[in-house]
Parts: sequence; C-alpha cells; structure tokens
Amino acid sequence: MLKDKFLDIMQARHACKLFDDTKKIENETMETILQIGRLSPSSFGMEPWRFLVIREDSLKAALRPLCWDQPQITTCSHLVVIKAIVGPLAPGSTYREKMLSRRELPKEKIEAYLNIYDKFASNKMATEGLFCWSSRQCYIAAANMMTGAKAMGIDSCPIEGFEKEKIEALLQMDPAEEQLALVIPFGYCVRQAKEKIRLPLDEITEYR
Repeated sequence: MLKDKFLDIMQARHACKLFDDTKKIENETMETILQIGRLSPSSFGMEPWRFLVIREDSLKAALRPLCWDQPQITTCSHLVVIKAIVGPLAPGSTYREKMLSRRELPKEKIEAYLNIYDKFASNKMATEGLFCWSSRQCYIAAANMMTGAKAMGIDSCPIEGFEKEKIEALLQMDPAEEQLALVIPFGYCVRQAKEKIRLPLDEITEYR
C-alpha cells in the first residue's frame, strides 16, 4: 500500500506554473517541508544547504524580474531560496571539522577522515569547483522537499531560470561563502496539472 501511495504522489507532483495567491501554507506545515530538506542525505554529511524562506510580498516582487518574470515567484505562498555553502567546505575549515567530529570516534579516526575529506575537497576545487559539488547536494534536499510537500497536498516548482549574480547581490549573499543553487515556490496550484509525460522505464534502464 505504501509503495502504491508513494508512486501516486510522484505521479501527481508537477511543476506548478501559477499558484493561488489567496491561499497560504500553515507555518507548521512549511516547517515540516523544511525538516524534510534538513533530513536529506549529503556527501560526507556536510549538509551544504541553507534555506531562506521568503514570505514578504515586496521581496518576492523584487525577485520576480530576476527570475525571468515567472509568475510563480509572486503568486506562491512561500518562496524557498536554497543557498549552497562554498567557503565552509574548503579544506582545513572549522566547519568541515565540526561536521565530521559530531560522532563519538577516536581522535585518530576523525583525523584520518578529515585528511580524506581535505584531499577530496582539494580535488573538487581543482576541477569542477566547490559550488558545483555543493549545489548537487542541494538538489537532493530540494527533491525530497517537493515530494514531501505534494504528500501534504502542496504544489511546487523548481526554478533555475534566474540571474544568479543579481539575486545574490539583492539578498546580500557573499559568493565566497554561499551561492544561489535554486529557487522553489511552494503553494496551491490554481489549475489541475496536465497528464505527466515520461519516458518508459525500459527505455531509460539497463541491467548488467
């Protein structure tokens, strides 16, 4: 029964393009959605996401033109800006020591783990950059939040169509410390979703 219910939720979840701006998500429900994001898995357990929840209409209005003038930005109940931390993930940082030292392990094991992490992070900095790695973790949290929201009857829409640097400036973000990963409006859709179209499973899956 749980399997069928979960598949129904996945089938029903869609990218809402216009929300009912008269309907607001209850604070307790929104906090549950954020908790779902907080409990998501992340590489090395770094939890590199930070959630900025925007409820103010004036700030939504300021963000809308920077998000390709998409109506979801101003019609949603809550606009969640997911920020990916960058600076704190650097090798040698106090943040990475704090995160990796949370479990009760012998000092030598923690130091060995820190050494493994620093080599990994150094490689990321030399290749794709820490933001690319960090933002990928944010998408795990985002997906869980959107699915969890739909289970509670709340719609959403993942948005990456925005002017990143301008939004970071508007929100007074320090790009050396954190950068914009994506924006997710949450609320109640004004119209029924169209039938979901996806490739068949056998077309996207192989077994070896």
